Amino acid sequence: MAEQIKMPQYPEPYWRDSVSLPTFPKLDESIDADVGIVGGGIVGITAAYLLSKQNLKVVLIDAGVILNGTTGHTTAKITAQHGLIYNELIEHFGKNKASLYYKACMEAKQLIEETITEHDISCDFKKEDAYVFTNAKSYLQQLETEKKAYDQLDIPGELTNTIPLTLPIKSALIMKDQAQFHPLKYLKVLVEQAVKNGAEIYENTTAVDVEYTKHPAIITRDEHRIKCRYVIEASHYPFYDGQGFYPTRMYPERSYIIAVKTPKQFPGGMYINAESPTRSVRGATVNGEDLWLIVGENHKTGQGKSTMDHYKALQDYAETHFGISEFVYRWSAQDLTTLDKVPYIGPVTGAQQSVFVATGFRKWGMTNGTIAAKVISDQIMQKDSAYADLYTPSRFQADPAIREFTTANADVAKHLIKGKLEFTNDNIKDLSPDDATITRVNGLRTGVYKDKDNKLYAVDTTCKHMGCEVHWNSGDRTWDCPCHGSRYTYTGEVVEGPAKEPLNKVEL
Repeated sequence: MAEQIKMPQYPEPYWRDSVSLPTFPKLDESIDADVGIVGGGIVGITAAYLLSKQNLKVVLIDAGVILNGTTGHTTAKITAQHGLIYNELIEHFGKNKASLYYKACMEAKQLIEETITEHDISCDFKKEDAYVFTNAKSYLQQLETEKKAYDQLDIPGELTNTIPLTLPIKSALIMKDQAQFHPLKYLKVLVEQAVKNGAEIYENTTAVDVEYTKHPAIITRDEHRIKCRYVIEASHYPFYDGQGFYPTRMYPERSYIIAVKTPKQFPGGMYINAESPTRSVRGATVNGEDLWLIVGENHKTGQGKSTMDHYKALQDYAETHFGISEFVYRWSAQDLTTLDKVPYIGPVTGAQQSVFVATGFRKWGMTNGTIAAKVISDQIMQKDSAYADLYTPSRFQADPAIREFTTANADVAKHLIKGKLEFTNDNIKDLSPDDATITRVNGLRTGVYKDKDNKLYAVDTTCKHMGCEVHWNSGDRTWDCPCHGSRYTYTGEVVEGPAKEPLNKVEL
């Protein structure tokens, strides 16, 4: 048996490795703005671009560097085919709102296309058909039901039993005229245009709270204030909850992406299967050669098997079906899903109309993130939005929200209790390089990581968000919280919220 091609040692998304991005200073004073935006991903940058065109003073801050969060780790499909979603939307929301969901996604696609044309952006934009396929008999009826939902909503699509990919399938549902692109090449130009329009961008500037008065103010970790008329929380997870109880209304999931070269030419199209485990495939081009992006292995953050096993499962899948000549990149992404699978876009609560939130994109951030920026920008400009009611964060659908609310929060409670009891009796001295363990140090549950130079890093494993216990993520070398998805570096610094403060360090 041939030796398996070795995967890259460290996670690195193709998107960030293939583009040079501008850098910005840290905010070192209190300032005023019309609109303060927290988060430099697709929502924040698109909103900054749209609003700066309207002669508003826009200030955008990011806790790290721009385009290094979920947007920088995306699959970058621009599509309204978000799995088997439309029959479910009809059942839970009715035909009119299900139709609005599709139209919103297509409007986002149109906005991206128009922006690319307006600024002549070279970002590998390519129109592609999207396929959701199955090789399981149990899913054949679901695809037929979804096709009927397409017909009810006037969505162009067709069922087929063949696809361009060399995969075993029994049926596939095609959504025509979708697209893909290089998201960072696109957003880099939006950054440049926003700055040209007067927008100010600050990196390494962490927002910790909003002071909600007549004029809301963003409070940074360094106690500077951005006093503004409107705040947009584009930080993936809302850093300011405003008593909207977002931790109880969403759950975080991780998924994994590998980028490989194969002996085969990519045939075009974008693909995702209907059954579990999820397998999604799209192509990209690097130096004139096809790059195959294989995506899947979803699981709740901080839960389940070793994260390296997920990368290996995708590698096995790619090798089995396409062959691998070179393993070029691997990376992972985190996404949030709402109780009813529709994003929360709009005022953070009904009583706080000047603070907007955009979250819960369920792995479809290119279209959902773009329409979020458009909907919020329209609301700030006092324009009517056809989608405001569909996405309003204050909604509550009795079905399926009550069931999902109970399930999600029971899972949080289970992990909160379970984590307090779990640790190993491992001797830290026996740790291998580039490995970690959870043990007790002076009675305190402690996570210890040993780097390749045998240096030890120890942290208190209690998450700073709501007190759950973090678990080691071997694939990304991070400490991940299984309750609400906060993530920390091995030294304890925050990688991803809702946590705002680093883990406490422990002396060994």
